[in-house]
Amino acid sequence: MTGLLATLPDFDLQPYSHILPSLERALVSISDLLTLETLDVAKRAQVPAGEVRKLIEAVIDALRGGLQSPTVHDGAGTGDTVKAEERQGSAHGARPWMISTLDESLDEELHGGVYAGYLTEITGESAAGKTQFLLTLLLSVQLEIVDGKPKSALYISTEAPLQTTRLTQLLTHHPRLANLTGTDAPSLSRIQSTHIHDLEAQEHILRYQVPVLITRHNVGLVVVDSIAANYRAEFDKGSAGKAAQSLSRRSAQISQLGTLLRGIAKDFNVAVVVANQVADRFEPAAQIVAVSQSTQRSRPGSPLSNTNPSTVPFSSAQPANPSTQPQSTLLSTTDPLALDHQQRFFTGWGDDANTTNMKTPSLGLTWTNQLATRIALLREPVYEERHYKPGEDRNVSEWRRTMKVVFSAWCASGETGYEIWQGGVRGIAAKSET
Repeated sequence: MTGLLATLPDFDLQPYSHILPSLERALVSISDLLTLETLDVAKRAQVPAGEVRKLIEAVIDALRGGLQSPTVHDGAGTGDTVKAEERQGSAHGARPWMISTLDESLDEELHGGVYAGYLTEITGESAAGKTQFLLTLLLSVQLEIVDGKPKSALYISTEAPLQTTRLTQLLTHHPRLANLTGTDAPSLSRIQSTHIHDLEAQEHILRYQVPVLITRHNVGLVVVDSIAANYRAEFDKGSAGKAAQSLSRRSAQISQLGTLLRGIAKDFNVAVVVANQVADRFEPAAQIVAVSQSTQRSRPGSPLSNTNPSTVPFSSAQPANPSTQPQSTLLSTTDPLALDHQQRFFTGWGDDANTTNMKTPSLGLTWTNQLATRIALLREPVYEERHYKPGEDRNVSEWRRTMKVVFSAWCASGETGYEIWQGGVRGIAAKSET
């Protein structure tokens, strides 16, 4: 196959000799093998997809085994390679362990903290405190001693670089960290960090470099902040046809990303935690059209005011007053199989009837299916209680923050209040409603 022996001179070709000639004739390169879909490669070379998958797995194992760490050397000065059995570590039969949030009430809500071996998401709107949670976990994981060794952390950023100044502030002010000294105290030197700008670099780092770093630096926590940034930048919407094709490719890549991150968490017995952005959720289009057109019919002189309801499309043939519309006409929200109805159970927003600021996590249902746990950070304004003139904007006196466990593999759904202070994030008792 094109470029295979040039990249991996010691690769054993014998088990794959029956498909290599076909791959060679189809001009399939090693880059094509690693980046294209398995089925696409199989169709292109007219060989069984299962055999192509075995070849891909063998090539990936060979590439990982040949990687060298630039910072860890043996006595002779040569790079120490990663062995296959070393990569698996203690994943099989390893004892479960967790990372504390360094706050008792938050840990109680999470049934002890963030568990290793799972893919966890922290989602919320801007300024909700996602990064503050992640920074706390970067320090907290260093307090865990697993198999006799203290853990370190890996921070992968797609937007802003690692906030080292804020980490130093947490070390100074948090009561569970400030009193620690010597090797017991968390250190910024045990936090490996990198900044990635596009999906290609993200794929390469997660697939090839992260497994090496986990083994070399005894990493117990892998953080990606945020997971949606590069997808938003690279998948722009164009025409209707191009948009549909782009969304299809994005869904496939998101599914592959989730599989990769879950594999890292399971194979290396580490906690993988990602931050996710949110987008505004709007009312279903059918409902908006119904309300809009029924309002127009109620206005004298409106083109629809004298329209025969029997000739109007179903969505607009409704009573003039939206409040008198039977709820059964809003099929997009009352149909139990509709996404608009079900997303209240897995997004974190919508199960409270009083919620007006509706959000939905980015990357959609495809990404949600990859998660073991989703933690939503809700941020709602509390307004000053005074008399307001008609049309006057209300003043926000404070922001009420709530950590909500939307769904989880290790704890029940629930929520608790929290606040952000110099020492990081801490739980607070829920204030009584007046």
